[in-house]
Amino acid sequence: MSAIDGHTSTDDRYTPTDRTVPTRSRKRASYDRAVVHAILDEGYVCHLGFVRDGAPVVLPTLYGRIGERLYVHGSTGSRPLRMAAAAKAATATADPGLPVCLTVTHVDGLVLARSAFHHSLNYRSVVVHGTAHQVTDPEELRAALDALVDQVLPGRAADARPADARELAATAVIRLDLEEVSAKIRTGGPHDDPADLDLPHWAGVVPVAPRTGTPVPSADLDPSIALPAYLTAL
Repeated sequence: MSAIDGHTSTDDRYTPTDRTVPTRSRKRASYDRAVVHAILDEGYVCHLGFVRDGAPVVLPTLYGRIGERLYVHGSTGSRPLRMAAAAKAATATADPGLPVCLTVTHVDGLVLARSAFHHSLNYRSVVVHGTAHQVTDPEELRAALDALVDQVLPGRAADARPADARELAATAVIRLDLEEVSAKIRTGGPHDDPADLDLPHWAGVVPVAPRTGTPVPSADLDPSIALPAYLTAL
Protein backbone atom coordinates (compact mmCIF):
# COMPACT_ATOMS: atom_id res chain seq x y z
CA MET A 1 0.00 0.00 0.00
CA SER A 2 1.42 3.42 -0.99
CA ALA A 3 1.41 6.50 1.22
CA ILE A 4 -1.73 7.85 -0.45
CA ASP A 5 -3.83 4.68 -0.52
CA GLY A 6 -5.09 5.02 3.02
CA HIS A 7 -7.25 2.51 4.88
CA THR A 8 -9.09 0.11 2.60
CA SER A 9 -11.84 -2.39 3.28
CA THR A 10 -14.14 -4.65 1.33
CA ASP A 11 -16.92 -3.85 3.80
CA ASP A 12 -19.55 -1.53 2.31
CA ARG A 13 -20.49 -0.09 5.71
CA TYR A 14 -18.67 1.73 8.50
CA THR A 15 -18.95 0.15 11.92
CA PRO A 16 -21.14 2.21 14.30
CA THR A 17 -19.51 3.35 17.56
CA ASP A 18 -20.71 5.15 20.66
CA ARG A 19 -19.62 8.42 19.06
CA THR A 20 -21.30 7.84 15.69
CA VAL A 21 -24.72 6.63 16.87
CA PRO A 22 -26.96 9.71 17.24
CA THR A 23 -28.92 10.20 20.42
CA ARG A 24 -31.87 11.60 18.44
CA SER A 25 -33.51 10.53 15.17
CA ARG A 26 -31.44 7.37 14.88
CA LYS A 27 -33.44 6.26 11.86
CA ARG A 28 -31.83 9.09 9.90
CA ALA A 29 -28.31 7.75 10.48
CA SER A 30 -26.48 5.87 7.74
CA TYR A 31 -23.18 4.02 7.83
CA ASP A 32 -23.24 3.10 4.16
CA ARG A 33 -19.83 3.80 2.67
CA ALA A 34 -21.20 4.92 -0.72
CA VAL A 35 -23.64 7.33 0.95
CA VAL A 36 -20.87 8.86 3.06
CA HIS A 37 -18.57 9.22 0.06
CA ALA A 38 -21.30 10.85 -2.04
CA ILE A 39 -22.02 13.47 0.64
CA LEU A 40 -18.32 14.21 1.08
CA ASP A 41 -17.64 14.40 -2.65
CA GLU A 42 -20.39 16.96 -3.22
CA GLY A 43 -18.84 19.50 -0.88
CA TYR A 44 -15.51 21.20 -0.35
CA VAL A 45 -15.87 23.11 2.94
CA CYS A 46 -15.74 21.25 6.24
CA HIS A 47 -15.70 22.30 9.88
CA LEU A 48 -12.79 20.92 11.86
CA GLY A 49 -13.18 20.74 15.62
CA PHE A 50 -10.44 20.16 18.19
CA VAL A 51 -9.48 21.21 21.71
CA ARG A 52 -6.88 23.91 22.31
CA ASP A 53 -5.80 24.88 25.84
CA GLY A 54 -8.83 23.11 27.24
CA ALA A 55 -11.35 24.94 25.07
CA PRO A 56 -13.13 23.75 21.91
CA VAL A 57 -12.20 25.32 18.57
CA VAL A 58 -14.08 24.83 15.28
CA LEU A 59 -12.58 26.10 12.03
CA PRO A 60 -14.03 26.13 8.49
CA THR A 61 -11.53 24.95 5.88
CA LEU A 62 -11.14 23.10 2.59
CA TYR A 63 -10.90 19.32 2.37
CA GLY A 64 -10.37 16.66 -0.27
CA ARG A 65 -10.94 12.91 -0.33
CA ILE A 66 -8.69 10.16 -1.68
CA GLY A 67 -10.21 6.75 -1.02
CA GLU A 68 -10.68 6.31 2.71
CA ARG A 69 -8.75 9.41 3.69
CA LEU A 70 -9.66 13.06 4.04
CA TYR A 71 -7.04 15.75 3.60
CA VAL A 72 -7.58 19.10 5.31
CA HIS A 73 -5.83 22.23 4.06
CA GLY A 74 -4.02 24.82 6.11
CA SER A 75 -0.93 26.97 6.29
CA THR A 76 2.09 25.97 8.34
CA GLY A 77 1.03 28.65 10.86
CA SER A 78 -2.59 27.52 11.26
CA ARG A 79 -3.68 26.35 14.70
CA PRO A 80 -4.47 22.67 14.01
CA LEU A 81 -1.35 22.24 11.90
CA ARG A 82 0.84 23.73 14.64
CA MET A 83 -0.79 21.47 17.20
CA ALA A 84 -0.37 18.36 15.05
CA ALA A 85 3.29 19.22 14.46
CA ALA A 86 3.84 19.96 18.15
CA ALA A 87 2.29 16.65 19.16
CA LYS A 88 4.64 14.85 16.80
CA ALA A 89 7.69 16.78 18.01
CA ALA A 90 6.84 16.04 21.65
CA THR A 91 6.94 12.29 21.06
CA ALA A 92 10.25 10.63 20.37
CA THR A 93 8.71 7.48 18.89
CA ALA A 94 5.36 7.51 17.13
CA ASP A 95 3.30 10.45 15.92
CA PRO A 96 0.36 10.71 18.39
CA GLY A 97 -1.64 12.99 16.10
CA LEU A 98 -4.39 15.45 17.01
CA PRO A 99 -7.87 14.22 18.10
CA VAL A 100 -10.44 15.94 15.90
CA CYS A 101 -14.05 15.88 14.79
CA LEU A 102 -14.81 16.88 11.20
CA THR A 103 -18.25 17.67 9.79
CA VAL A 104 -19.68 18.34 6.32
CA THR A 105 -23.29 19.47 5.79
CA HIS A 106 -25.53 20.17 2.78
CA VAL A 107 -28.85 21.95 3.28
CA ASP A 108 -31.42 20.72 0.72
CA GLY A 109 -34.62 22.37 1.90
CA LEU A 110 -36.39 24.55 4.45
CA VAL A 111 -39.15 22.51 6.06
CA LEU A 112 -42.02 24.78 7.10
CA ALA A 113 -44.60 23.23 9.40
CA ARG A 114 -47.86 24.59 10.74
CA SER A 115 -46.34 24.73 14.22
CA ALA A 116 -43.05 26.43 15.06
CA PHE A 117 -41.94 23.32 16.94
CA HIS A 118 -41.95 21.10 13.83
CA HIS A 119 -39.99 23.44 11.54
CA SER A 120 -36.87 21.70 10.30
CA LEU A 121 -34.33 21.36 7.49
CA ASN A 122 -33.82 18.72 4.87
CA TYR A 123 -30.11 18.01 4.96
CA ARG A 124 -27.29 15.53 4.37
CA SER A 125 -24.39 15.51 6.78
CA VAL A 126 -21.29 13.48 7.65
CA VAL A 127 -19.44 13.41 10.96
CA VAL A 128 -15.93 11.94 11.20
CA HIS A 129 -14.16 11.26 14.49
CA GLY A 130 -10.50 10.36 14.57
CA THR A 131 -6.90 11.40 14.95
CA ALA A 132 -5.38 13.75 12.38
CA HIS A 133 -1.74 13.51 11.36
CA GLN A 134 0.35 16.03 9.49
CA VAL A 135 1.31 14.90 5.99
CA THR A 136 5.08 14.90 5.58
CA ASP A 137 5.65 12.45 2.71
CA PRO A 138 6.28 14.57 -0.45
CA GLU A 139 4.36 12.20 -2.74
CA GLU A 140 1.37 12.13 -0.44
CA LEU A 141 1.49 15.91 0.05
CA ARG A 142 1.39 16.60 -3.69
CA ALA A 143 -1.45 14.13 -4.18
CA ALA A 144 -3.34 15.70 -1.28
CA LEU A 145 -2.96 19.21 -2.73
CA ASP A 146 -4.24 17.99 -6.11
CA ALA A 147 -7.21 16.39 -4.33
CA LEU A 148 -7.98 19.65 -2.50
CA VAL A 149 -8.02 21.60 -5.79
CA ASP A 150 -10.11 18.97 -7.59
CA GLN A 151 -12.53 18.77 -4.66
CA VAL A 152 -13.49 22.39 -5.35
CA LEU A 153 -13.57 21.94 -9.13
CA PRO A 154 -12.90 18.50 -10.65
CA GLY A 155 -10.27 18.69 -13.38
CA ARG A 156 -8.70 21.91 -12.17
CA ALA A 157 -5.53 20.39 -10.69
CA ALA A 158 -4.37 19.22 -14.12
CA ASP A 159 -5.03 22.71 -15.53
CA ALA A 160 -2.89 24.70 -13.08
CA ARG A 161 0.78 25.01 -12.19
CA PRO A 162 1.58 22.67 -9.31
CA ALA A 163 3.01 24.07 -6.11
CA ASP A 164 6.75 24.74 -6.20
CA ALA A 165 9.17 24.00 -3.37
CA ARG A 166 8.63 27.37 -1.69
CA GLU A 167 4.85 27.01 -1.79
CA LEU A 168 5.00 23.45 -0.52
CA ALA A 169 7.10 24.65 2.43
CA ALA A 170 4.41 27.22 3.29
CA THR A 171 1.50 24.80 2.94
CA ALA A 172 0.52 22.15 5.44
CA VAL A 173 -2.03 19.38 5.19
CA ILE A 174 -3.40 17.02 7.81
CA ARG A 175 -4.76 13.56 7.09
CA LEU A 176 -7.79 11.95 8.70
CA ASP A 177 -8.72 8.33 8.01
CA LEU A 178 -12.38 7.50 7.42
CA GLU A 179 -12.93 4.87 10.09
CA GLU A 180 -15.28 6.26 12.74
CA VAL A 181 -17.87 7.81 10.45
CA SER A 182 -21.62 8.34 10.15
CA ALA A 183 -24.00 10.15 7.84
CA LYS A 184 -27.34 11.65 8.81
CA ILE A 185 -30.06 12.55 6.32
CA ARG A 186 -33.48 14.16 6.51
CA THR A 187 -35.86 14.21 3.54
CA GLY A 188 -39.58 14.81 3.03
CA GLY A 189 -42.12 17.28 4.28
CA PRO A 190 -43.12 18.59 7.71
CA HIS A 191 -44.31 16.25 10.45
CA ASP A 192 -47.22 18.23 11.83
CA ASP A 193 -49.34 16.95 14.68
CA PRO A 194 -52.78 15.72 13.55
CA ALA A 195 -54.42 18.39 15.65
CA ASP A 196 -52.61 21.10 13.65
CA LEU A 197 -53.51 19.93 10.13
CA ASP A 198 -56.52 22.28 9.86
CA LEU A 199 -54.60 25.39 10.93
CA PRO A 200 -54.60 28.18 8.29
CA HIS A 201 -50.82 28.23 7.84
CA TRP A 202 -48.88 27.29 4.71
CA ALA A 203 -46.81 24.13 5.16
CA GLY A 204 -44.31 22.44 2.89
CA VAL A 205 -40.68 22.50 1.73
CA VAL A 206 -38.68 25.31 0.16
CA PRO A 207 -35.91 23.64 -1.89
CA VAL A 208 -32.38 24.94 -1.35
CA ALA A 209 -29.61 24.24 -3.85
CA PRO A 210 -26.17 25.76 -4.58
CA ARG A 211 -25.96 27.89 -7.70
CA THR A 212 -22.92 28.38 -9.89
CA GLY A 213 -22.72 31.60 -11.85
CA THR A 214 -21.12 32.35 -15.21
CA PRO A 215 -17.29 32.29 -14.94
CA VAL A 216 -15.77 35.78 -14.97
CA PRO A 217 -12.31 35.88 -16.57
CA SER A 218 -9.48 37.64 -14.82
CA ALA A 219 -8.80 41.12 -16.12
CA ASP A 220 -5.26 40.11 -17.10
CA LEU A 221 -6.25 36.83 -18.80
CA ASP A 222 -5.03 36.33 -22.37
CA PRO A 223 -8.25 36.52 -24.46
CA SER A 224 -7.02 33.65 -26.63
CA ILE A 225 -7.36 31.24 -23.67
CA ALA A 226 -10.71 29.50 -24.05
CA LEU A 227 -12.99 28.51 -21.20
CA PRO A 228 -11.94 24.96 -20.19
CA ALA A 229 -14.40 22.10 -20.57
CA TYR A 230 -14.72 21.53 -16.82
CA LEU A 231 -16.06 25.09 -16.50
CA THR A 232 -18.42 24.97 -19.47
CA ALA A 233 -19.86 21.80 -17.92
CA LEU A 234 -21.02 23.86 -14.92
